[in-house]
Amino acid sequence: MRTGDPLPPVGDVLAALDTGVWRWDNRAGLVTFDAEAARLLGLPECPVTLTEAAVRSRFHPVDWNEIDGVVHLAVAEGTLAEARLRIMDDQGVVLRTVRSRSKPIVHGDPHAFELIGTLQEVSEPTPGSAALTPVTGDWRRSREAFLLDAGRALAEAGSTEEVLRVAAGLSMPGFSPDGLAVFGVGVGGDRLTVIGHHGHDPGEEGPFTDMPLDTDYPAAEVVRTGRAVYLSSPEQYRLRYQAAWPLAQRFQRQSWAFLPLIVAGRTIGTWMAAFTYPVSFTPDERSVLTTVARMLAQALSRAGITESERELTDGLQRSMLPALGPDIPGMSVAARYVPTGGGLQVGGDWYDMIPLPTGRIALVIGDVQGHDVRAAGLMGQLRIALRAYASEGHRPDAVLSRASRFLYGVTDSITYGSTGGPGKDVEKGSEAGDPRFATCLYVEADPKTGNLEIARAGHPDPAIRMTDGTVLVRPTAGGLPLGVNSDADYPTTRLTLEPGETLLICTDGLIETGGHDLDTGWARIRGILEEHGAQPTDPDRLEDLADALVRAVHGPSSHYTTGPLADRREDDIAVLLLARTGLPEAPMPARRTAMTVAQAEPERVAAARQQLRELLHDWSDEDQVDSAVLMTSEMLTNVLVHTDGDALLVAEVTGGPPRRLRAEVADASDDLPHKRHPGELASSGRGLVLMELLADRWGVDPRGEGKSIWFELYEPSAGVSRETPDDADGPSPAE
Repeated sequence: MRTGDPLPPVGDVLAALDTGVWRWDNRAGLVTFDAEAARLLGLPECPVTLTEAAVRSRFHPVDWNEIDGVVHLAVAEGTLAEARLRIMDDQGVVLRTVRSRSKPIVHGDPHAFELIGTLQEVSEPTPGSAALTPVTGDWRRSREAFLLDAGRALAEAGSTEEVLRVAAGLSMPGFSPDGLAVFGVGVGGDRLTVIGHHGHDPGEEGPFTDMPLDTDYPAAEVVRTGRAVYLSSPEQYRLRYQAAWPLAQRFQRQSWAFLPLIVAGRTIGTWMAAFTYPVSFTPDERSVLTTVARMLAQALSRAGITESERELTDGLQRSMLPALGPDIPGMSVAARYVPTGGGLQVGGDWYDMIPLPTGRIALVIGDVQGHDVRAAGLMGQLRIALRAYASEGHRPDAVLSRASRFLYGVTDSITYGSTGGPGKDVEKGSEAGDPRFATCLYVEADPKTGNLEIARAGHPDPAIRMTDGTVLVRPTAGGLPLGVNSDADYPTTRLTLEPGETLLICTDGLIETGGHDLDTGWARIRGILEEHGAQPTDPDRLEDLADALVRAVHGPSSHYTTGPLADRREDDIAVLLLARTGLPEAPMPARRTAMTVAQAEPERVAAARQQLRELLHDWSDEDQVDSAVLMTSEMLTNVLVHTDGDALLVAEVTGGPPRRLRAEVADASDDLPHKRHPGELASSGRGLVLMELLADRWGVDPRGEGKSIWFELYEPSAGVSRETPDDADGPSPAE
């Protein structure tokens, strides 16, 4: 060819090079081949237009899956799509291997594009180089396994910190970056900040920590354009980003990939992967990086949403929970709230401390049904109502009665939360048709005397830790949960908190979390209270006790102390501790419990038996414990059966060694019991016979109004006989 002669037509050049041309219209689903391209596909050597399905049948199925991913990657990045493909005949026999190079042309919509490219036959790779080809099965399986593991790890990450830690630990098949950084778009949308990085010394990220989006830096360009930037060599970096190169040069990397983090069509940041060795960024490598970037973007978005919701709900809950206020002379208070429920991590548990006009204080703890925003809203309203009623000077029973009426009116109103009329809300099952109730325990405490007046609305009973560490769950009279009945009554129970004793009130989350029922849950709590020192009335030690209770129920060790039920951790936990500080001025009984069993409440006999067992939890002789429970049950039952009044039980453990148990049951009847001699088939009359056989001492004492029957037992110990002590007068029954 002489100088100045025109170039030959492109078609002639391609034909001379045995190179075919093809065009794929994605919108129409048609692929057009010229004569040479048709020949390479094993078709007659003439131009032809085929459907995608017909073209797919000419390629090896594994290779077709590869080219599909490569094409979509090229469309997303605006780069060339290159792949090696095996051509098959109608019998599934491989005819030849071709190389395809194509350029996507996007028509506005990323899903509507066309490809124009070439096909050229290539020789089969040698066995030694097979592992380097993009269609090698081992490499593909390794890549798929990596992506599965990466996707699983990123999906399980629950915070931004965990997502970044997972990203830093990713080891990609065949090429692994040793420098990673995640850039995020700032709140204003005009700046780029470093969210996290790996493979750099602390402080080295300084120049990149905060930069405008119009900065001449690859990560900023990626956010502006939404397209990845691949830099295979330092020379490419230097020529393309002259201003940023001096800052990047000191890290001594050889290749860089900057990929957009896109969520719902919006670029939220950039992921940078840097390598200490040259990387050509083949289509397969770019495909892996792009897939990881997509998963990373989704994980960061989920973590951000979760953290925002947690911050919102924690702030909401904190705003509804009070500070415990000023110090109380002679008493100390500690409280904890743990929102362990699912969803928005917000629920209806609360506690409160209210100074009263009389100089006393009121402690309130409660639980509104549900673990959602509405439960939190109702809790806030109910807490304010209780505080208002208490501040007016009402007694505990009146405070709960008014609060129940208030909650009943709020949840029963058909206009609560309505925006479209009563009928519409009820039909949709919205808030108007979703009544709620709440349990509550209200304690009015006198700091001077330690007297407690308690009203309970369907809530767990309080527990008292005595000075020697013994823990008793105190049965208290109660009524229906708040909001169930507008006219509910709430009887009160009076207790005395002695110096050195600690009162525990809590929601059922502290008891039942971890699959526990009331019995096993209280046993777990009792163990924590008993083990936590002898006198936890110091404010700092009381705070430590509150922390220990929460850790035991919701900390790592709680997974090893699960109960008999399914291990569920979906209930909030609220705990309130009240300790009476100081030591008793006069010697006090080591342990003492008292309770009333009314004629209308015979079921409280069982509670009395449980109280006595708790009082004798460390008694050395189990047979004596059984005997004491039996005699106490017999005395209480006799009062309920043979009189018209209530029974008052008082039991105390004193002295030692040997320790003495004295249990006394008093009633208002003047009729004294008499020992009888029942026959073998008699169903009654054995009470005093049992007392005579089992008690070390017993007796019946007339009083001005009524009488009391009592018994004593002495704990056996090493070197001490079980005989009655010298100062005992022996049995003194009233015959």
